[in-house]
Amino acid sequence: QVQLVESGGGTVQTGGSLRLSCAGPTSGAYTMGWFRRPPGKEREFVAAISYLGSSNTGYADSVKGRFTISGDNAKNTLYLQMNSLKPEDTGVYYCNVYMGLYGDSWGQGTQVTVSS
Repeated sequence: QVQLVESGGGTVQTGGSLRLSCAGPTSGAYTMGWFRRPPGKEREFVAAISYLGSSNTGYADSVKGRFTISGDNAKNTLYLQMNSLKPEDTGVYYCNVYMGLYGDSWGQGTQVTVSS
């Protein structure tokens, strides 16, 4: 288990932007990603990035072209740039790190609210 701390959430109007950050050790990570829990719904995948050399990324269809995931190993920080936000993007956003045999860890979450 590693400690992950998200920040950057807040309230924005439709069409606005936010950048989420996740601070935590990335050494040994296989992948890191962002998930979200919309109000009254289950947690869902948003985006992920590989830490195994390729830096391949993957996105949920609902956020493709609007969100960008990136990582800064020197700062041990994962980012999620969110543009053209929609009310359906509202939810608690969680950072996740998967470390193979060592399992995975989650942050405490940060609230994102998009008003119409």
